[in-house]
Amino acid sequence: MTTPRRTARRLARRWWPVALAVPLGAAAGAGYAVVSHPSYAASAYVLVVPQNPGEAATATNFAQAYGRLAGQPQVLAVAAGETGHTRAELESLVHGTTSPDAPMIEITGTGTSGQEAARTADAVADSLVAFANTSSRDTNVRLVTLAPAAAPDKPTTPSGKLDVAVGGAAGLLLGALVMMTRRRGGAGAPEAAEGTGSADAVAEPTEAPVTPRPRSEEQPAEAEAKADAKGTAVAAPVKEKAVARSGR
Repeated sequence: MTTPRRTARRLARRWWPVALAVPLGAAAGAGYAVVSHPSYAASAYVLVVPQNPGEAATATNFAQAYGRLAGQPQVLAVAAGETGHTRAELESLVHGTTSPDAPMIEITGTGTSGQEAARTADAVADSLVAFANTSSRDTNVRLVTLAPAAAPDKPTTPSGKLDVAVGGAAGLLLGALVMMTRRRGGAGAPEAAEGTGSADAVAEPTEAPVTPRPRSEEQPAEAEAKADAKGTAVAAPVKEKAVARSGR
């Protein structure tokens, strides 16, 4: 087999989790973009104007306060009648944001169509202006609508390119984790095998100790030989005594 083929096979064996997970993740992101419902967003802008010149800082502070009131029930209750949504629904469809250095409030509304999103943002902005101007004598500021919301042409979500990119990135991360797990498992097996081999090389075989057999297990021939030897040893002194007596 040629070297390029070996290299290609080695790379495929090592990188197959990533090569499989990235396309699957991208396909999952594309599928989500297809089946999810589109959502549109539109923004209306409200400006806080001080009644006395030179009070720009005061207007900025009131803009921060009124920006927090954009999602409160006293403002949403009036806008709910104009949009056809309930007050609870508007709480999740509208939010206000402010700038720390400008007396401006951005009212963002969302909906299933561009016209619905723009209508929701304008209704909440008008309700906020009317609510704030009822106490303009006490606050010395007035709210005016700087720019009404414009209906967007394209939905904010889902974004096909973004969803595919996020899915591919998730697949890349998952494939990398699988590769790390496989690499750790493969590195542990040779170490375990090497450790087992070294232990076998160091250990030396030991012989089992030989235990003496009991007398009852001795062979009959050995028992007879011992008995004859014992009888001969006993008979020898008796024979010597008999010879000595006959000599006398």
